[in-house]
Amino acid sequence: MLALDEVDRRIIQKLRVDGRISNADLADSVGLSASACLRRVRQLEQRGVIRGYTALLGADEEEGLVAFVQISLEKQTDEYMRRFEEAVRHYPEIRDCYLMAGASDYVVRAVAPTMAAYEVLHKDVLSRLPGVSRIHSSLAIRNVLKAR
Repeated sequence: MLALDEVDRRIIQKLRVDGRISNADLADSVGLSASACLRRVRQLEQRGVIRGYTALLGADEEEGLVAFVQISLEKQTDEYMRRFEEAVRHYPEIRDCYLMAGASDYVVRAVAPTMAAYEVLHKDVLSRLPGVSRIHSSLAIRNVLKAR
């Protein structure tokens, strides 16, 4: 993969702050023509440096209980991990899933509107994901550092 130059880094920094910035404004802010800027952005996308754009929800949109769940699998084989990772993609309550080094195999961030709803999520979804052998949930009290 080709190294990023200073212009690429400025484009990425601007897009991290405002993914909806117009190409004209982005080009102006990084000192390129609109066509050159668009070409750079497309190249960054094609190379996989920029993999997508997203909307970050405010705390009020997060709706209720946030749980960080450590999950251990029965086996750490490619097949077990592939099946688990494919399964977690089907549940919108699971907002993030990280493959971990350490005590657990995965950590997921799950959101539920109430404790009763989380209980159902835990019993009917998390504990039934393929290959799960152990689950440990920690419930967030509040977020003290918002996404930047």
